[in-house]
Order: sequence, then C-alpha cells, then structure tokens
Amino acid sequence: MTGVLLIAGLITGICSVVPVVDGADYLVMASPNENQVLIGAFFQLLMIVAYVGIPILLYPILSKHNKGFALGSVAFGIIAGVFIILGVIILLLLLTVSHEFVKVGTLHVSYFQTLGGLLREGRDLVNHVATTLAFVLAMFLFNYIFYQTKLVPRWLSVWGLIGSTLSILASLLFMIRFIGLDTTYMVLNIPIAFQQLVLAVYIIIRGFNPTIQDSVTN
Repeated sequence: MTGVLLIAGLITGICSVVPVVDGADYLVMASPNENQVLIGAFFQLLMIVAYVGIPILLYPILSKHNKGFALGSVAFGIIAGVFIILGVIILLLLLTVSHEFVKVGTLHVSYFQTLGGLLREGRDLVNHVATTLAFVLAMFLFNYIFYQTKLVPRWLSVWGLIGSTLSILASLLFMIRFIGLDTTYMVLNIPIAFQQLVLAVYIIIRGFNPTIQDSVTN
C-alpha cells in the first residue's frame, strides 16, 4: 500500500498541473478552461491521500526503530495535507477572479491584475514552498530511518536523503527568489521524484527487510 501511494503521489502531482493558470494570460484563459482548473484541483486534493497516507502507513514499522522521527514524518505529512487544501482554495479563487475579469472586460484591469498576481504568487508559495517542504521533510525523516535500519538497501535510502536535501534547497531558493519555477528548480527536484518511484517499485516487489522489520532498536 505504501508503494502504491508513493506512485499515486507522483501521478496526482503531475495531473494537478494547471497550464492555463501558470501561463501569462491566466486571467483570460482560466475562465474558458474551467474544466482544466477543476480537474487540476481534483487531482491536487487526491494528493492528500498520498501525502498523509504514506507516513501513516509507515508509522507502525518505523516507530519500532525511531518513534520520534516516525511521529515527525506523520506530522509533516499532515501539515503537507493542510497546505494542499489551502493551495486548492487559492486555485479556485483564481478561477473566480478570472470569471469576474471576463465579465467586466477592460474595466478595473489593474485591480484584477493585482489581485490575480497576489493569488498566483500565494499559490506558488503554498505549493512549491510550504507543501513541498513539509512532505520532503517527512520523506527525509523516514529515509533516515531506512538508512539507520537497512529496511531498504542503503543506496536507496542515501539517494532519498540526498534527493530530499536537494528538494528542500530548491524550495528555499525559490522562496528567497534566487530561482524561479525554471529548469534549475526542476533539476533539483528530479532526484527525489525518481527515488520515490524506485522506492515504490522496490517495496511493492521486495518489501522491507524482514529481519529488520520485526526488530526493535533504541
């Protein structure tokens, strides 16, 4: 189930992308492409199941080895879920602003541009800083336990630790406006995305190390 949710998190994340909102003419394009926005919002909500469910499913196993870090990963997963909901709300508010902008035409253009810009900026910070940081911190904690215990091969957990660190760096650099949602941001997030996929396939096929899974360490 954990492996399935890891894959589901990647798929729903890709499907939650809304190009019409990310484009330059988002105030004009969002309204006539309402279905695209609503589908993106729907898949973004589905991400909650993965982001919250993964650390919860892992908790019974990981808490045997490091209860503090296991509990921390659950907490960060729940925080990520809350931020996802906030991101969906902002996305739907952007759709409402687009509807109103289309209705009024050229009247109060600067007002709608300012409001839309603030909402889109807020959505980017929620999605690419707050949500990403929370979930990646959860991944960092359970990958650290994997590294300590060898529940999965160490090369896989090391990959996860490095990938998580790079993803955290990407979010922080975006937050301080050193980078944008550009190639650099994507490159820094690629390692953790592929590690998430490989980890999912590994635990679906092989499972956790049975000699370690049932042991309890302090």
